[in-house]
Amino acid sequence: MARVLKTADAAAPAADAPAAAAQGGQELSYGLLPQVLGYHLRRTQVAIFRHFSRTVAAAEDITPGLLGMLQVIAANPGLGQSRLAEAMEVDRSTIVKVVDQLEGRGLIVRQPSPHDKRSHCLRLTDEGRAALRRMQALMLQHEDEFTRVLTAEERRCLIDLLARLHGRTNPASRS
Repeated sequence: MARVLKTADAAAPAADAPAAAAQGGQELSYGLLPQVLGYHLRRTQVAIFRHFSRTVAAAEDITPGLLGMLQVIAANPGLGQSRLAEAMEVDRSTIVKVVDQLEGRGLIVRQPSPHDKRSHCLRLTDEGRAALRRMQALMLQHEDEFTRVLTAEERRCLIDLLARLHGRTNPASRS
């Protein structure tokens, strides 16, 4: 499929009006960025993280990454730290810090693996399960609020399209 590229001095969309104001009233150009998927994904990520911060994080003092890790641990009791690192696509040194944080908050416990004494299994504590239920309710509310400009079908379609795109880079999801 051929793509027609607009000139590099194309004006930014109306949503970028604050950027124009910063230039003394002169409209700021974003060049080809408004036609680039990555630009819109990044802007959306920033917007959704800001909304998460005002809603879920403000109530539960949790980041999207930590909440994601709690979700995976809850769905896979006894999951090893190394496997969690793989699933979340972070390095092992990062996972140790994250596990320390979650354990320090009393949300998870780290236990020696019954199969490999060199590794640890992760489980939610009772407090962690209760906190996760609260966080999940807030997360779903946050998602509903953030995506209210979309229909339910558009939201499902967007999720499906994004999953197809990031699945292309995941060797486990390729056919």
